[in-house]
Amino acid sequence: MNTAHLTLDPHFTVGPINRRLFGSFVEHLGRCVYDGIYEPGHATADSEGFREDVIALVQELGVSAIRYPGGNFVSGFRWEDSVGPREDRPVRLDLAWHSTETNQVGLHEFSSWLEKVGSEFMLAVNLGTRGTLEALDLLEYTNIDKGTALADRRMGNGKADPFGVKMWCLGNEMDGPWQLGHRSAEDYGKLASQTAKAMRQLDPSVELVACGSSSAAMPTFGEWERTVLTHAYDDVDYISCHAYYEEKNGDLGSFLASAVDMDRFIESVVATADHVKAVRGSTKTINISFDEWNVWYIERYHGVDKIEGIDNWPVAPRLLEDRYSVADAVVFGNLLISLLKHADRVTSASLAQLVNVIAPIMTEPGGPAWRQTTFYPFALTSRLAQGSVLEVKLNAGTYDTAVYGNVPLVDAVATHDADAGTAAVFLVNRSQTEEATVTIDAAGLESLRLVDAQTLSDDDVYAANTLAEPERVGLAPNSSASLSGDTITVTLPPVSWTALSLAR
Repeated sequence: MNTAHLTLDPHFTVGPINRRLFGSFVEHLGRCVYDGIYEPGHATADSEGFREDVIALVQELGVSAIRYPGGNFVSGFRWEDSVGPREDRPVRLDLAWHSTETNQVGLHEFSSWLEKVGSEFMLAVNLGTRGTLEALDLLEYTNIDKGTALADRRMGNGKADPFGVKMWCLGNEMDGPWQLGHRSAEDYGKLASQTAKAMRQLDPSVELVACGSSSAAMPTFGEWERTVLTHAYDDVDYISCHAYYEEKNGDLGSFLASAVDMDRFIESVVATADHVKAVRGSTKTINISFDEWNVWYIERYHGVDKIEGIDNWPVAPRLLEDRYSVADAVVFGNLLISLLKHADRVTSASLAQLVNVIAPIMTEPGGPAWRQTTFYPFALTSRLAQGSVLEVKLNAGTYDTAVYGNVPLVDAVATHDADAGTAAVFLVNRSQTEEATVTIDAAGLESLRLVDAQTLSDDDVYAANTLAEPERVGLAPNSSASLSGDTITVTLPPVSWTALSLAR
């Protein structure tokens, strides 16, 4: 029998939940921007050309901060192309995704869209084909009030007040040979340190993210972080992590345990950052910005979607439009659990990406927008996870996987907001065949009652939401959940994600 037990005690916490943990990512890639958030001819388009049906879904998703404009795109991006009158903006070739960039959506337009959806601006600078001076120019343009050439240029372009961008990424995936301007950890660490120092001279309030490894599978993983932070530790606030997961070779069991890998990844990067801290005798702690994470079927991209040819540079092609299943959503929800379990050190994260491109939201040109299966765990977790993450004591059975060894059948995390008088528990059942009966000792959460229980599951673990069936999969009330005295009991279907909410 598949059973699990966990204990909740508000006296034992991992750390406070930073709302930036529920961030996302918009890159000029495929149909994320054009035909995604922006489609002037659409029936729901507002006066600026943004789809209001997409805006409503982004608001429902509960996204806190959005990283922009890349991603691989940023390493060839000239920010000056994206400001000023649209008719004067140059059309450029994007080498990262072998596409044509029209620059019809740029810094001003994206900032306006962020205000509509209620999200914070997280901006990346190009340290691939550009450097410190260009980063300073962009910072001056965005954050200086007035009285300089670039601040006055921003005002002339219609933005009287500064953008006030606080969080900045110092390049993107500079460890990757695919990246324009790829360089060694030694060279990147020096450039990141130099650029960070210069940016702080201009605006001391900025929060800076140094590039960590593009994945834990990179041959330089670990040593890359150590070298970069040896140079830039005093100058930055975050080191980044990127991770994508997919089911390979029909091995659903290993795929369902993907969060085990994310846990190990985070803990390895924390250990490396703390090693540098100890060596330097520093009192400062570097946190993690997990600013790219998702389920992504990368092998499909390399096999089908990849665009090639010197005369083939399409505008907003259909790229990386993965259709997500129930199993994908369960893994996705488990990755959110992993991020929350490390809330003491992971204080920013960006779901990559937001619309159409490996995204929770899909659109059809001239047609509807709909929620993918992954939309539901993100939206509900973003809404319910408030206050602090509790240090959950979980006992569960295990199963063997080909990739990660012996792993728990059930994974869980809990949150508690003492001021609001609320709590939430998030659970996954990784078993492909058995229900899991979970008992939760909630004696420490005095006077809280069980308000709701929602589960995402299906008899067909590969069921998905599509243009033809946009509501095939969704959340459903879990009628098994009950509270008796101080004990909550809930039954989790095979391959499922569940959220319990409690309140006074």
